[in-house]
This record gives sequence, C-alpha cells and structure tokens, in this order.
Amino acid sequence: MFPASVFRLDNGLTFIHQEIPTTPVVVADVWVRAGAMCEPEPWFGMAHFLEHMIFKGTATLPPGMFDSQIENRGGVSHAATSYDYANYSLTTAAPYLEDTLPCLSDLLINAAIPEDEFSRERDVVLEEIRACYDDPDWIGFQSLLQSVYPNHPYGRSILGTEAELMQHSPQAMRCFHRAHYQPENMTVVIAGGIAQQPAWELVHRSFANFAEPVECPQISPVAKPVITGIHRQELDIPRIEQARLLLAWVVPGVEQLRTAYGLDLLSVLLAEGRTSRLVRDLREELQLVQGICTNFSLQCASSLFTITAWLEPEHLETVENSILSHLHDIQTIGLSEQELTRTRRLLCNEYAFSTETPNQLTGLYGYYNTIAQAELATTYPHQIQSFEIPELQQLAKQHLSLENYAVTILKPL
Repeated sequence: MFPASVFRLDNGLTFIHQEIPTTPVVVADVWVRAGAMCEPEPWFGMAHFLEHMIFKGTATLPPGMFDSQIENRGGVSHAATSYDYANYSLTTAAPYLEDTLPCLSDLLINAAIPEDEFSRERDVVLEEIRACYDDPDWIGFQSLLQSVYPNHPYGRSILGTEAELMQHSPQAMRCFHRAHYQPENMTVVIAGGIAQQPAWELVHRSFANFAEPVECPQISPVAKPVITGIHRQELDIPRIEQARLLLAWVVPGVEQLRTAYGLDLLSVLLAEGRTSRLVRDLREELQLVQGICTNFSLQCASSLFTITAWLEPEHLETVENSILSHLHDIQTIGLSEQELTRTRRLLCNEYAFSTETPNQLTGLYGYYNTIAQAELATTYPHQIQSFEIPELQQLAKQHLSLENYAVTILKPL
C-alpha cells in the first residue's frame, strides 16, 4: 500500500503528501519535467543554466532574498538538473514552511531572469564546465555517453558546452521557462511534521497563478538508441596515474520497469561488496584492478548499464575479457541461490535505509512521479524479492550482449 496521499490540482499540478508526526522537520520538493531532454537544438545546456537563474529573483523577490530567508530560519535549499527533470528542494522546521514555500513557488513560477544576473551567472556555469574538463572520470564518462547515444539528448553534457552557452539569451531562457515550468509538468512533494490539510492549503495557494505557456522551438524527434557491434574508443589523458575501462549497454527505460529492476539486481550481484563476482575475482583474488564497480541508471527513454574499472594499462584486455566471461557464465550457467539471496537482501536493505527521512521520501516519490508514477515507488522491494534465476539469466542474455556494447578506455599519456 502506498503510504502517501496523491492529489491532482485543478490546474494539473500533482501534490503528494506524507505526514511524519515524529519529526519537527518538513521537506518540500518540487520536480519539473524540464530537464535536458526538453532542450531544442539551439538551446543545449539551457535546463541546467535555468536552474541557476531561478534563484535570481522575481519582480517581488530580489536576488539572494530566498536564500537569506531560508538560512535565517535554519533551513537549507538544494537544486539539481538531470536529463529527465529539474528538482528544487527545501528543508525547514515545520512552522517556517508557510513563510518559505511561497518564496520557492514565486521563484519557480515568476522567474524574472534579469539580464545583468544572466551574464554573471553564465560565467559561473562556464567555470563549472571548465572544471569538469579537469576531471578524467567525467571526461571518460561523457565520451562513453557520446558513443552510446550519438544522436540522442542523453549523449550530451547536461551543462552544455562553452560555445552553446555563449549563444543563449535571457529572452530564449524566459521562453524555455514559460513553456516548461507549467503546472502539468510539476510535482510538489511534502513530507514531515505537517498535517495534510494545512499542507494542501499551502500548496494550493502557492502554486496557483501560472502565466500562459508560450511556444518554443520544437525538439527534433530522436530514434531509440541501439548499440550494434562493439563501439570502442581510446583516449590519452595527461596527469592520470591509472587507466580506466568503461563498458556500457543501452537497456530499457521506465516503460519496462520489471526489466529495469532485474538489471539493477544483476548490477549489484556483479560488483557490490567484496564477495560480488567481479570484485572478488578481479580485485581480491587476481589483483588486476584497483577498483571495479557497476551502475544501473534508470531513465525515461532508455536506461544505462555500466561497468567501470581502475587498473594498470597492461591489464586492460585481460580485464575486459574477464568481465565478458563472467557475463557469459551468468547467461549460460546461471547464478547460485546463495548469491541471489545475498543480492536480494542487500538491495532490500538499501531501499529500507533510503526511505527513513523526509528528504529521502520526497526524493523517491517525486522522482517516480516525474518519470513514471508515484505509487510505483514502493513496489521495488517486492519486485526484487520475486526474481528467480531463470528470469535473471534471460535478462542478461537479452540485454547484456557480449557482441553489442560500448567501450571507452582512458590511458595515461
């Protein structure tokens, strides 16, 4: 049973509430379907840049006023942009939500995007982009994404490039904002020490007066990404001591949630903990890698399954072949009941630990409601417990092909 209440306002905004009477803290999360996936070709990097500009005030709220109001009450705020969403979070003592949530809604609905602040904040984002190019792991992962998603928004940097940012204008950003920061694209989640009725009334008042949407340049249609064959690239990187080996598979998105959960389970089974297959074999026993990890990233249009190893260059071929050998074993021989039980327990425990605080709950509900449906957020443990070996074998065969994947190698220069 879903523990929160879900409402739809008349204007199309979704409101989710869960009271936690034992805590004096309230978290308000606003999720907007306005990530990098929404950017038309002239405006790459716009969604993340807009996240910065949201906090530069409105006609009635000067730049910096929101932050000072939050901090003066002992609260904190946070924002993030992904491919599928932009997220704005506010944590405060329960009595102060009535003073602070209207300020956040004002910023989100009525962002002024002033020209002088636009130029200053663009310099901040440009510095953020430059800093990323000093991080070899970011360079490697971004190169991998470009290889996996050559003609898809998921293959672009969420930050955009310096050249793209220099072409943006306040007028274009206001258009993007008015087009996408609309109630039907928003989910407001409130969890913590506030009852349902006052929370509902506050959200209803705060998120009422949206401007009419405007037309923006259209997003070019993109085909579903598919990897055919082995896409291999090598990069020589100065100032790194160890090589990196990154392998990636494009796998189904939220439209096949059962498949996604099974691949998440396989990811943890392969390389989480010292007794997992890849860690035990390649790091603990053979000592061919300094570290190895897997990651399953659930996304709307298609998800990504990656394996990353840090190692000496002379071991690159051996380690890649060994990883493929382990995948082949899972597909042909299968798993042991012992490792499946361990992985199920690990994932269910991690889920339990990730749903203990108001921050975690608002993030979970908001994320699921943005990419799928809020009520699905609580089905994860049951789904994980229900997987058996034959189904996981079939998922590995179908989605973790030994002939169709991408490889990015970083070598010390």
